Amino acid sequence: MSELLNPEPIATGRPPQVHSAAFVDPRAELGDGVVIGPGAVVGPAVKIGSNTWIGPNVVLDGRLTLGSQNKVFAGACLGQEPQDLKYQGASTEVVIGNENTIREYVTINRATQEGEKTKIGDKNLLMAYCHLGHNCELGNSIVMSNAIQVAGHVVIEDSAVIGGCLGIHQFVHVGRLAMVGGMTRVTRDVPPFCLVEGHPGRLRGLNKVGLRRSGLHNHEGSEMRQLQEIWNLLFRSEYVLTESLELAKQKDLLPAAAHLCNFLEASIQKGRRGPMPLNISTN
Repeated sequence: MSELLNPEPIATGRPPQVHSAAFVDPRAELGDGVVIGPGAVVGPAVKIGSNTWIGPNVVLDGRLTLGSQNKVFAGACLGQEPQDLKYQGASTEVVIGNENTIREYVTINRATQEGEKTKIGDKNLLMAYCHLGHNCELGNSIVMSNAIQVAGHVVIEDSAVIGGCLGIHQFVHVGRLAMVGGMTRVTRDVPPFCLVEGHPGRLRGLNKVGLRRSGLHNHEGSEMRQLQEIWNLLFRSEYVLTESLELAKQKDLLPAAAHLCNFLEASIQKGRRGPMPLNISTN
């Protein structure tokens, strides 16, 4: 009984366990080892992968696919209609990968237009009260702290860390290994590998702690050194950003610096949702 209320290691290959106080539509697909807690509701178009734990009072509805070994805690609502006035009842979906932890009262809405998806990758941690709007795309190994409100069409790349109690504007793109400080107002793109903080949000420098933890300092430190050099060229030189990008592209760029430059080029093309400016008081 305790594993129906709290996640515990699940024996591989065991049939699904559904609490007597849960409602699971007979058309839903449950993999081996799935556990459904009391008060949970699982709709007819839901697919749940093996060894996934669904906590008390969770609502899983609409076209929703959950991979294996996920944990969904009490009160979360996944796969329901988008909060979008353009939605006209299209058969859209939410697709969630494997080994994600989705904490209490998280909401993840499906997409708006026919054939579209809201997508979440693997090994992400979404803390309590996070909201992901329609058509969002999350990569892998992302950490989102409590009460983050993400508007529609937001993209968050792998290994980003986002502080709590903040909002992310629609169509914003958060880059890989970026770190966003708590209560930051995120209205423009956050470049990869960067540290962002403030109200409104401003670039503060490279996310050096995250970069070290990621192992980017390996290979004799060459990739990290080049990334710092290119960052200085882009944001601390006398050139405007478009000019410094042209100069950076003339160099033999390693993957991290190349990704930063490609991200910024794409971001500039978006116009007003382009990259965040640098904080002028940063040393």
